[in-house]
Amino acid sequence: MELRDIEIFLTLAEELHFGRTADRLHVSQARVSQSIAKQERRIGARLFARSSRRVELTSIGTQLREDLSAGYQRILEGTQAASDAARGTTCALTLGLHGPQAHYYTHVFGLFRSRHPEVQLRVQEINFTDPFGALRNGSVQVATSWLPIREPDLVVGPVVATAPLVLMVATDHPLTRREAVGMEDLAEWPLPHSAVPIPEYWQQTLVPTHTPGGRPIRRGPKVSSIQEVAAVVAAGEAVCLIHGDAAHYYRWPGLRYLHPYDAPTGHWVLTWPAAGQTALVRALAQAARDAGPSTGLGTTGQ
Repeated sequence: MELRDIEIFLTLAEELHFGRTADRLHVSQARVSQSIAKQERRIGARLFARSSRRVELTSIGTQLREDLSAGYQRILEGTQAASDAARGTTCALTLGLHGPQAHYYTHVFGLFRSRHPEVQLRVQEINFTDPFGALRNGSVQVATSWLPIREPDLVVGPVVATAPLVLMVATDHPLTRREAVGMEDLAEWPLPHSAVPIPEYWQQTLVPTHTPGGRPIRRGPKVSSIQEVAAVVAAGEAVCLIHGDAAHYYRWPGLRYLHPYDAPTGHWVLTWPAAGQTALVRALAQAARDAGPSTGLGTTGQ
């Protein structure tokens, strides 16, 4: 079985949806179907039970997933180790971060580096439209993500940052003329949402479908990056509920940040694949626990 076919099988085993699997791996649905059919012919049994409404692993498929997962992760780690050796680095850890977050976690990085000066700590940017893909394809070993995380193959680690959510609006938006803004006000304006499929429970943190009081919230423009979010908000096409760090780092012309008096608190954590819990990952998690979370991000820029 080729490595790409293993990746397709394991991804489909997680998503249980051919379209989402194709999107995650940036291939066509036909490529996913062909790969699974080829594996089923080779094995001589169905790996997935398919119907017009759902896709499920068969008992043989479930066993194959369990047998392949750990080995696949070891292959990825071995490949990364060989790449590190070719660059003259024998000990490295790649951390996936959203946007400019490296500035929030200097206290964690400093503690980790003081304990492990031999380790090269690398940073790779990840996008909200693919929050867990880099962890699953092995390009990063650990990443930050906001809660909740309900992915059975991922470990939820320590909290590294907390802050109330803020509301990104255009500078001339009607909400800026109100004495106070609350979460119920979201029912009056559309919110931008991801242009590609992401876990709905995860998107609900920033793009809820209802206010706390039960009023429906409209979904507006589809976006694929923070730049696109800023553009549609500045144009008055939407307002955006966003983590508090945005008010500090994305202070762009045409934008203003409001602080809903009843805004929920956002929590960022470290997360990593359960099959990839290496000693270095555990060491970084321990440094984060010992250093404690950053708090109060985004209190400027209103």
